[in-house]
Amino acid sequence: MRILQSKSIANQVDEILLEKIRDGIYLPGSRMPSESELSDELGVSRATVRTALAKLAANGFILRKQGDGTYVNMHIHEVSAHLGNLWDLVQLIEGNGHTPSIQPLSIEQRPATEKEALALGLEVGDELINLRRLFFADQQAVSLADNFIPLSLLNEPLESIDGQLHIRDIFHKYFHQEIAFIITDIRSTVIGTEAHKFFGGESGRSILELHITFYGKNNLPLAFGINYFDDSALRLSLVQAWN
Repeated sequence: MRILQSKSIANQVDEILLEKIRDGIYLPGSRMPSESELSDELGVSRATVRTALAKLAANGFILRKQGDGTYVNMHIHEVSAHLGNLWDLVQLIEGNGHTPSIQPLSIEQRPATEKEALALGLEVGDELINLRRLFFADQQAVSLADNFIPLSLLNEPLESIDGQLHIRDIFHKYFHQEIAFIITDIRSTVIGTEAHKFFGGESGRSILELHITFYGKNNLPLAFGINYFDDSALRLSLVQAWN
């Protein structure tokens, strides 16, 4: 297998190995090929392989045992975290054995509030896009998500945005941007009237409130999001490796 030059070599190796893990070529609990063997197979240096393995280990997909080798995490199917996006709701829903779907609620242009402007590096009153969506696991609503995106990033007509697409695909298709990483602040909150309207259950109960900032490859914010996540309806399990 040979590496293409359209993206960084380390990233490609990382993606190839992760795909092999997800496809079951490297089974949970099994020992992976050595750095030398992977280097020969992929046609890259051992240093590049070592970098990719370090990233997989940091995200909990593999375990590196000193003097013994590298093993696929036995609990790989419980890992809700995916490289590049710890809070990928679509993959999280699928990982819990449900069929995901997204219902767009509204897409509107409006001025940024002080909080939104601060998160996005804008001036208060600068125009942004408010994309509100509801995520379902089978027929049950599990997350109410608002994403605030600077209008200046939009490269296509506002009315053309398909809110049913994955957020990654929305940025690629309509904003011509790629998400490089996200930072998520997680807190507990009392369910509000609007979220309760969608989630149901007891009023006054606790749910998760996620503040998510999406960054591009230039380390500048692409979007700020507030997600209300009903963890009573959908299991959330994250695996993190400790070095």
